[in-house]
Amino acid sequence: MSNTFKRILELAEQGNARISDHGYDELAEDEIFVRDIMASLSDAVLLEDYPDFPKGPCVLLLQNDNSGRPLHAVWGIPKGGDSPAVLVTAYRPDPDKWTDDFRSRAT
Repeated sequence: MSNTFKRILELAEQGNARISDHGYDELAEDEIFVRDIMASLSDAVLLEDYPDFPKGPCVLLLQNDNSGRPLHAVWGIPKGGDSPAVLVTAYRPDPDKWTDDFRSRAT
């Protein structure tokens, strides 16, 4: 588990998490509920870690909605700060662009 992912989990457990405007738009577009994202965060699988991302450290996670359908979520922490955890975007992964388990990009 990456340090960024650990910190995001800590912040979310403390209730110190928010969703970006872009994140809300993407959730609505793919019919993803905020409650599903928040409820599945503790069980998420780290797919990619970007500790040096220019806007602040972030991670790509595999999560599931309440019916078990896969979701990809990008969570980050603003550059220069240590909080809050921010859901940058979330979407339903395209099966043509990911392996069957949605953990790796298809080649």
